[in-house]
Amino acid sequence: MAPAAARPVLADRVVPRSAWADLALVVGGAGFTALLAQFAVPMWPVPITGQTLAILLVGASLGWARGASAVALYAAVGVLGAPISAPKGDGSHLTGFAWLAAPDFGYVVGMILAAGLVGWLAQLRWDRTVLKAVVAFVAGEAVVYAVGLPWLAVVTHATAQQTIEWGLTPFLLGDAIKALIAGALLPVAWLIVRRVKR
Repeated sequence: MAPAAARPVLADRVVPRSAWADLALVVGGAGFTALLAQFAVPMWPVPITGQTLAILLVGASLGWARGASAVALYAAVGVLGAPISAPKGDGSHLTGFAWLAAPDFGYVVGMILAAGLVGWLAQLRWDRTVLKAVVAFVAGEAVVYAVGLPWLAVVTHATAQQTIEWGLTPFLLGDAIKALIAGALLPVAWLIVRRVKR
């Protein structure tokens, strides 16, 4: 049996593997993450966005290395000045060090790790059935919180209770829905790819 790192993911079934294809997929994954980040409900200190859904799909479809690289590229481009973070209430975007110091940037760091985890599980074929895919995506979301919540607490000097109230409770229902959506999409995408290949 091939090691997980060598097992194909959805993107490998659609695009022939090459260095240029990998680069294009990473850039495309970063762009997709930036796009879904714009679907946001401004809240303080952490907005509700489509980023979580993006990183679940990017990680699962690209695999751990390309998935994590795509989300890292998204973060790096935003830190370098591109207005691609989730919009604030007035429509502006945090960039550079202002974004790095924001209460929600820890979630972005967690998303890099989450995309890697989900991608690794996809390489173990956890994205082929709805149940396993949902479990993989919930695990990815847990990683986002594991990094995001401590970051939020440090930046805002919040108590443990405030951290939970500001950074976890408002997002649980939405993230459960995102995990279910992604968990349903990936097996369907695999089914379509297999039928087209036949």
